Amino acid sequence: MSFKTCLRTLERLQTAQYSTVVRQKADEALATMIRVDHAGEFGADRIYAGQMAVLGNTKVGPKIKEMWEQEKHHRNTFENLIQEYRVRPTALLPFWNLAGFALGAGTALLGEKGAMACTVAVESVIVDHYNDQLRTLMNNPEVDPKVMQIIKQFRDEEQEHHDTGIKYGAEEAPFYEALSNIIKGGCKIAIELSKKF
Repeated sequence: MSFKTCLRTLERLQTAQYSTVVRQKADEALATMIRVDHAGEFGADRIYAGQMAVLGNTKVGPKIKEMWEQEKHHRNTFENLIQEYRVRPTALLPFWNLAGFALGAGTALLGEKGAMACTVAVESVIVDHYNDQLRTLMNNPEVDPKVMQIIKQFRDEEQEHHDTGIKYGAEEAPFYEALSNIIKGGCKIAIELSKKF
C-alpha cells in the first residue's frame, strides 16, 4: 500500500469518525428538545387543568377548555415522540404535575384576567423557546421534517393562546407586570432543569 493510499484511507476514517460524532451530537440535541418539549406540554396541560378547576363553570371556561384540548394534543404528540425516539423523559414530571396545577389554579383564583395573564406569560416563553429550536433544527441537514413541522404547528398554536390571553384582558390582571415576570422566570428555569434532569 502506497503512502498516498494510506493517507486517503486515514482521511476517510477521520471523516467517518467526524460524521459519527456530529450525528451523535445532533441526536443528543434532538433528544433534549423532545424531553424539554414534552415536559413543557405536560406542564401546560396541568396549568389548564388548574384553571379549569377554578374557572370551568364561568363564561371563560369554554375558551380555557378549548386551549386545554390543544395542550392535551401537544402532550400526547410529545409522549409519542418520546417513545419513537427512545428519549428519557425528565425526572421532574411529578414536580411539574403539582407546580403546573398549582400555578393554573392559583392564577385563576385571581380571576379570569389572572388566568389569562398566566397564559400570556407562559406562552410568550414557549413561543420564543420553539423559535430557538426551529433555528437550531434548520441548521441540521439530517433533521426529521416531521419533528420540525410539529414544532412549527405547536409554536403557532401557542402564539394563538398568547393572543387569546391578551384579548381576554390579561394585561388588566392585578400586578400584571410582576406576575408575568415571575411566571416567565419560572418557565425559563423549568426549561433548563428539564434539559438536565
